Amino acid sequence: MIRLLVGTALLAMPAAVMAQTKPEKEIIIPARVVPREEIVVSGSGLLRESGSDLAQSYDILPDVRPGFGTRVENRLRDEAGIVQFRRSDGRSAHSTSQGVTLRGLGGNASSRALVTLDGVPQADPFGGWVAWSAYDAINLGGIVVARGGGSGADGSGALAGTIGLHSEMTDGVEASLAYGSRNGWDASASVGGAVGAGHVAVDARYGRGDGFVPVVKAQRGAVDRAAPYEQGGLGLRLRFDAGDDSRIEASLRGFADRRDRGTDFSASKIDGVDASVRFVHDPGGRAQWLALAYVQLRDFESGFASVAAGRNSVAPALFQRIPATGLGARLEFRPAIGGANPLRMGIDWRRTSGRTEEDFFFAGGVPRRHRTAGGESDTAGAFAEWTSGDANDGLLWTLSGRIDRWWLGAGYRRERNIGGAPISHARFAARQGWEGSGRAGVRWTSDAFALRAAAYRGWRLPTLNELYRPFRVGAETTMANEALKPERLWGGEVGADWESGGTRLSATLFTNRLTNAIANVTLAPNLNQRQNLEAIDSKGVEVAAEQRIGPASLRATYAYTDADVDASGAAAVLDGRRPAQIARHGGSVSLRSAGDGPLGGFATLRYIGTQNEDDLGLQRLGDALTLDAGLSWRLAGGISVEARGENLFDELVPAAISASGIVERATPRTLWIGARVGF
Repeated sequence: MIRLLVGTALLAMPAAVMAQTKPEKEIIIPARVVPREEIVVSGSGLLRESGSDLAQSYDILPDVRPGFGTRVENRLRDEAGIVQFRRSDGRSAHSTSQGVTLRGLGGNASSRALVTLDGVPQADPFGGWVAWSAYDAINLGGIVVARGGGSGADGSGALAGTIGLHSEMTDGVEASLAYGSRNGWDASASVGGAVGAGHVAVDARYGRGDGFVPVVKAQRGAVDRAAPYEQGGLGLRLRFDAGDDSRIEASLRGFADRRDRGTDFSASKIDGVDASVRFVHDPGGRAQWLALAYVQLRDFESGFASVAAGRNSVAPALFQRIPATGLGARLEFRPAIGGANPLRMGIDWRRTSGRTEEDFFFAGGVPRRHRTAGGESDTAGAFAEWTSGDANDGLLWTLSGRIDRWWLGAGYRRERNIGGAPISHARFAARQGWEGSGRAGVRWTSDAFALRAAAYRGWRLPTLNELYRPFRVGAETTMANEALKPERLWGGEVGADWESGGTRLSATLFTNRLTNAIANVTLAPNLNQRQNLEAIDSKGVEVAAEQRIGPASLRATYAYTDADVDASGAAAVLDGRRPAQIARHGGSVSLRSAGDGPLGGFATLRYIGTQNEDDLGLQRLGDALTLDAGLSWRLAGGISVEARGENLFDELVPAAISASGIVERATPRTLWIGARVGF
C-alpha cells in the first residue's frame, strides 16, 4: 500500500513541474478519428499509410528517445496487453526468449506479433524471437501498435497484430551520456543533415554494465554472480531524390550484443547486420508505388550451464551457434482513383535459412557429441486492401485479403560423437501449402464519438527452431517436431473511441481462437515436445484513457485477458488451463512532459498480474508493481541534465522459475544520471 501511495503521489505531481520540456523530436498523434496520413515520421520510407487500421484498435507511442538506459522493449511494456515472453529485458534475458505477442495468444519465444522496422520484418530468421538490443541505436520517431491479425499488407506472421517501428532522419546532432547503477554506462549519438539533394544520418549507441545477480538472494549459491552485458550498434541511412516525385532510401546497420546469465559457461552473443534499399514514387493524389529489398544476417552463440542442486558447482552443458539469413522483397502499388488512393495491392517474398551447431554431452569440460539441425523456408504472397469512406465523419470501411504460398525445404538433424562415428542422420521431407488471411472492418464517426468493428484471419509458419532444434534447460529436455503445422487465427473485435478537447477514451472487446497453436507439451517428467494444440481461446477487454494536463499528458491503459487451452490426446492434461506466460490483468499509468519550459520528466506505474511459468500451471510467477520515473533540466540551448530510475520500488519481479524451483528476477532498482545535447 505504501508503494502504491508513493507511486500515485509521483504521478500526481503538478504538470507545471513534471511537464515542461519539449521533446527533441516529435510524432504527431492524431485523434482516432483522424486518418493516419497525419502521422509524421521522417525517414520511414513508407508511402502514406491508409486509414484501414482505424477500424481496429491501435496506438501510437511517440517518445522513444535513446539513452539513459531506455529500451524499446520496456517502452512497449507501458501499453497493457503487449506481452513479451520474459519479464526481463535484453540486458539479462536469454536472447532466445524475447518473443512478443498481444491479446493473450500464449507464451512462446517465437513472436506471434509481427515486428517491423520501416516496413521490414524483424523476427530472427531461425528462431522468430526479436533482438531488441538491435534497435537501441536507431533514432526512432515513433511506434505504431495495431492490435489484431489479418492485415494483408503487413504480411504473414501478424497473428496477434503488428508493432511497427519507424525511424527518424536526424537533422543536426543529438548525443547523450549517462552513468548508472552497477557501473552502467549508456552513450548514444545521432548526426544528420542535407547532402546535395538528399539526407544522410548516422546513429550509434553503446551500453555496458556489471549487471545484477539473476537468482533471488535466498536461493543463491557459490556459483551465482552478477550477469554483465555489453551492447552497441551503428547505423547509416541515406535518402535522396530520384526525380520530382520519387526518392531512394538505403539503410545499413550492424549491432553486437554480449551478455551473461550469471554463472560460468552461460555467456551469449549476437552479431547482426541488416541492409535495405527501397524506391518510392509518391506524387500525392496520383498513382504511388514502392519497391523494397532487404537482407538480415545473424550469428548467435550461447553457452548453457548445468548447476548442481546446492548451487555450489557448475559445469558446461551445451554450446550452441546459430548462423541465419533472412532475405525479402516487396512491391506495392496504389492507383489513383477519384483523386485518392483507396486501393493498395502488392506482392512480397521472404526466405529464412539457418542451422544450429551444438556441442553437448560434456565430460571433464570437453564436449563428446555434436548436433547440426536446420533448414529453410519461403513465403510468397499477394495482397489487396480497399479502404473507403470518411475517417473524420460518417462511415469508413475496409476490406483486405491475402493469399500466401509457403515452402519448407528439406530439413535435417544430424548427431555424431566428436572424433567418432555418426549416431543419426535424419532428413525431413519438404512440404508446401497455401494459406489465406484477411480483414474486414467498419468505423462510424460522429463528431467526437466513433464506433468500430473488425473481423480477421491470420496465420504463422513454424520457425526453423520449432521444427528442427531440440533443446535442454537444466534437467528439462524439449524435443523438436518437424511435423508442426502452421498456426491459424480467427478473431474479431468491437470498440468505441471518444475525444473531446484534451481527453481521449477508448475501449475494445475482442475474441480470438488460435488453432494449431504451437506449445511445449509435457510428455513425462523433464521431457517436453513442441506440439500443435487444438486451440488457444482468448477473449478480453482493452481500455485506454488519455488526458492533456497543460503541457503534460496523462495516459492509463488496462487489459483483461481470459485465455485457456483447448487440447486433447497427448496434450489433454492442458485442456482448460491458462497458457503459460499470460497474465489475466495488466495495466499502466504514465505522466509525460510535452512543454517548452526548462523542467520536464515522466513517471510510469506498471502492473503485471500473476501468470503461469509452465504449461501445466504448477509454477506461478507472482504479480508485480513497478515505478519508473525521470526528471530533466535544460541548462541552456540544447544542453540538459537528466536523472532516471528504473523499478524505483526495487520490486521483486519474478521472470522465470526452473524445474527445481529456482526463481530468476528481472531488473532491480537501477538509477541513471547524465547529460544530453542537441543542436
